[in-house]
Amino acid sequence: MELLRNAVRPYAWGSRTTIPELLGRAVPAPHPEAELWMGAHPGDPSRIAGPDGTERTLLEVVEADPVGQLGERCAGRWGGRLPFLLKILAAEEPLSMQAHPSAEQAAEGYAREEAAGIPRDAPNRNYPDPTAKPELVCALTEFHALAGFRDPHRTMKLLRAVETPGLSKYTDLLAAQPDPDGLRALFTTWITLPQSALDELLPEVLDACVLHIKEHGEFDAECRTILELGEAHPRDAGVLAALLLNRLTLSAGEAIYLPAGNLHLYLHGTAVEILANSDNILRCGLTPKHVDVPELLRVVDFACGDMPVLRGERDGRMSVYRTDAPEFELARAEWAAGETEEIVLDGSGPQILLCTEGALRITTEEGRTVELRRGQSVWLPASDPAVRLRPCEAGPAHLFRATAGTFPD
Repeated sequence: MELLRNAVRPYAWGSRTTIPELLGRAVPAPHPEAELWMGAHPGDPSRIAGPDGTERTLLEVVEADPVGQLGERCAGRWGGRLPFLLKILAAEEPLSMQAHPSAEQAAEGYAREEAAGIPRDAPNRNYPDPTAKPELVCALTEFHALAGFRDPHRTMKLLRAVETPGLSKYTDLLAAQPDPDGLRALFTTWITLPQSALDELLPEVLDACVLHIKEHGEFDAECRTILELGEAHPRDAGVLAALLLNRLTLSAGEAIYLPAGNLHLYLHGTAVEILANSDNILRCGLTPKHVDVPELLRVVDFACGDMPVLRGERDGRMSVYRTDAPEFELARAEWAAGETEEIVLDGSGPQILLCTEGALRITTEEGRTVELRRGQSVWLPASDPAVRLRPCEAGPAHLFRATAGTFPD
C-alpha cells in the first residue's frame, strides 16, 4: 500500500483552478491543467517513494513483479500490464469530438500501421497501441457532454427548429431514412463537405441557433452548445456533427459509459474518468490534431437513442458503475457529515483509491495506516490483503475505487 505522486497534463482546454485547488496548490496555476493521471501509463506513470526516499514509477513496479502487483489472473489476461488508467478531468473548454476502436479494430489498425512503418509517435498515427479504449466518466461537479447519436426523429425536430434554406436538404435526407443508416449518410455527408460549402452553411446554422435561443425554443441547450463550438471552431464540420449527438448534463455522482465506437465530446466540468490503458483515438473534428475521416467511419457506431446515465448499483456502502469493459471497474463511496462507518476492501486484484473530499484512514491487517487526503491516491497491489477504510473525522468524505474489470477465464 503506497501513496502515489501523479502527473498533471497541461492541455489547453484545462482549468487553471480545479486541479491546483484539489491538490492544495496556489490558485490560479500559470497555465491550464486538464488531467491528473493515476496509473502505469508509459506516457506519464504515477510514482511511488521507496523506504530509502528514492522513487520508482508504478510502471517499473508492475513490470518488476506483474503477478505480485496485478495478481496471476489479471497479469495473464493483460500481458503483465495494468489494464486501466484513472484520471481527474478538469474541462474549462470543449475537448475534441472523438471515438475509440474496439479490441479487434485496434489490433488490426495497429498491425497495419506497424507494417506501413508509421512511427508510433507520428502525428498522423491512429493506433499507437493494439488495445481498445472504452471509458467511463463520473461527474464530480455538474458535467456537460455530447455522447452517442440522438434518436433520429428527435434530431429531425431539432433540425427543423433551426432550419435554414441551406440546411433543409439535409433534414430531408435524414427524414427519408430516420435510422442508423440515415445517420451514417448524413454524418458522412457533413464531415466530407467541401470547405466552400461548409463556409456557406455554418453561418446560416449559427444565426438560426441565435434566433432559436432568443425565442426561448425547446432546444436552447443544444443551440447554445452549437454556438460555443462554432465560435471556437468557426470553419469546422464537427460543429454540424454536434447537431446529431445527445446533449447531457450530469450531476455529481452520475456517469456515462462510452464503449467502442461511441462518438462523444466533453464540454465543461470536473469528473473522474476511468479508461483502458490505451492511446487510440479517432478524431472527428473541433481540433487542430490529425483527423482521418475514412478510418473514423470504420470505427464509429451509429446506433442511436438516449444515452444511459449510470448512478451506480449499491453494494454495501459502495456504489458500483457496472459496464461490460473487462479492463476496469469504478466504484464510489460517500460518508455524510457525522458518519464514521468502516468498510473493508478485499485484496483480490490491483486497486487505486482516490479521495475527492475530506480525509480517509486506510489500515492494513498488519496495522499499517495511511491517511488519504483530498486529491491524494494510493496503490494497493493484488498481493496486499484486505484493508479497512474509514473517515479520519466525522465526514463528509468521498472515495473512488478503480479496479480491473471482470472477464471470463
